[in-house]
Amino acid sequence: MPKITAEKLNAELEKGTFSPVYLLTGEDTYRKNLVIEKIKAALHPDDFNFYKSEADKADLSDVLAQANTAPVFSEVRVLILTGIEKLRKEPKEALIAYLDHPLPTTTLILTHNDSKKMKTEKALAEVCADNGRVVNFEELKADALAIWVRQKLTEKGLRPDFESVDLLCESVGSELAALENEIEKIYLYTLDRTDKTITRQDVLDCIGFNKEQNPYELANLITACNKTGALALLDKLVDDGEEPIGILSKMTYPILKMARIKRLSEAGVSPAEILHTAGLMPWESRLVSAARRFPPAKNFEQALNRIIDADGAFKSSSSADPKITLKGILLTLFK
Repeated sequence: MPKITAEKLNAELEKGTFSPVYLLTGEDTYRKNLVIEKIKAALHPDDFNFYKSEADKADLSDVLAQANTAPVFSEVRVLILTGIEKLRKEPKEALIAYLDHPLPTTTLILTHNDSKKMKTEKALAEVCADNGRVVNFEELKADALAIWVRQKLTEKGLRPDFESVDLLCESVGSELAALENEIEKIYLYTLDRTDKTITRQDVLDCIGFNKEQNPYELANLITACNKTGALALLDKLVDDGEEPIGILSKMTYPILKMARIKRLSEAGVSPAEILHTAGLMPWESRLVSAARRFPPAKNFEQALNRIIDADGAFKSSSSADPKITLKGILLTLFK
């Protein structure tokens, strides 16, 4: 059996089709755990026919003995070994030998969490593909992450706009468990609302920011090349007592993003390829279109050097005036 997609695996499980071997690879442990729970719930093994352990902490000879033993007063035995990338050579060879002739009444689920190392695990991948299912759960990024977030919000009966999805992805990141928690907060926040449209402000309210504290306002002003607005907001942030190192962090990400877009644009890379290579969300194509209005490449280099100097100064408390230091970065970028 060839390597399959996560979508195909879920479709098979929905139909009640199971394999004696599952190798779940990739760094996304959240989705792998969901699949494991789905298989376990469907097969419903009792305590006598179920075993789960981290691979490097298990007695592999005992696990393989269980795998080769018919289930007790049941139709199936379920064994789960997580993190098999940590197995040493001899135990891994013993595991591969079993996988070459797995017992049909045993469902053995393996997780491998190191994508780089997995590229060298050809024998393991081949034997699992021949006798079971190999499914890769790589970390969701960019448009794939946005699609996942939108789907989860929609499943809750919510109607997210593009900016709300963008903000969720940017503020929480690609950790799906954390995103699911924030989505649940948004669902509860709008529970009594007739209009289930989710806006950027709804997300800001739920993740702990109000309109005046929008953590992306400075980044938005910078990417819009609004020097006057960015300088004014920087003044306000410092006056309101925000830590200079925190403000510097808010400035660094959009400047790095703009620098990547500018470099790729000047290299003649197509807009679609820039979107992919720079790791942008689909709706950030506006930044690609605006690249011609960005400052010259030399300005980005000088501004990034000043950011490095400012970071060291703030961490050593050697900067006399944070306003002068932070404004100097913006004035260097937009000179």
